[in-house]
Amino acid sequence: MKNTYMLTYLWIFFSILIVLLLIIDLFVIHRKDKEISLKHSLIETGIWILISLAFNVVIYFTLGSKSASEFLTAYLIEKSLSVDNLFVFQIIFTYYMVPAKLQHRVLFWGIVGSIVMRAVFIYFGVKLIENFDFLLYIMGLFLVFAGIKLLLGKESKINPRNNLIGRLIGNIIPVMKNYQGNQFFVSRNWKVYATPLFIVLVAIETTDIIFALDSVPAILGITVDPFIVYTSNIFAILGLRALYFSLSGIMSLFHLLKYGLGIILVFIGVKIFCEDFYHIDTLYSLAVVLMVLFGSIVGSLMIKPRLANNTEIPIQ
Repeated sequence: MKNTYMLTYLWIFFSILIVLLLIIDLFVIHRKDKEISLKHSLIETGIWILISLAFNVVIYFTLGSKSASEFLTAYLIEKSLSVDNLFVFQIIFTYYMVPAKLQHRVLFWGIVGSIVMRAVFIYFGVKLIENFDFLLYIMGLFLVFAGIKLLLGKESKINPRNNLIGRLIGNIIPVMKNYQGNQFFVSRNWKVYATPLFIVLVAIETTDIIFALDSVPAILGITVDPFIVYTSNIFAILGLRALYFSLSGIMSLFHLLKYGLGIILVFIGVKIFCEDFYHIDTLYSLAVVLMVLFGSIVGSLMIKPRLANNTEIPIQ
């Protein structure tokens, strides 16, 4: 049985750590708006990964090996599923012609919003599963269906023009035609206007909600421990900004990754259905996830894509 006091201290430690990291990120490392270089983004990506792995070590020595393996598995799954977000970021930034030096600020506040939204998703997801066991099987069926859609290439498409919330905002508050530096809102003649940068932020946030519909159930298929689910989720998405700037020019190379993600979703869905009569250890789940990801990445580099399409992005 987990030590309640230890878990409380870990929640406090995690919360303070995340706040400090976000403050350092925005007000120290990126206090000035500038275009992120490849070298800088690779270093940042490595640092975020190291911080996540260091936190996993803390979990190992405080909560045990089982919780640590669950964290690592959940982290890898969320990180892999988040790759689709990078494609969406690229499409949104291109469509709205966001200046390169402003992209980091949008992603920063977009991920801050994601931290809040993921907490809501995970809290209600765990509560529902705890009170209604049958929902776990529905979730498993949903994951199998989503995985098969990816494997068959029948994903829905995402298009910035179809962002309903962004259009609704334009009907509620007047929107400036041009970017106003890094401002989301400006005041002109005692009247408040939204800037195009705020519309971009809304587009980023709403598409993240769409992705959470797949990623959160996938993590809950590994564990329903709120601490492990939430911390692994947050550490995975915190490094997305740096990862985006690292991979923005070569993301199209990983064309087989979606099939790997499809296999992982089907595997987790089947794992949920088998749980009552055959338990699959988390370490085996971790091994499957690692092998599938490694195989899809290596396969992407060895096999050239038959068709490249940069105008629309598939999502689960």
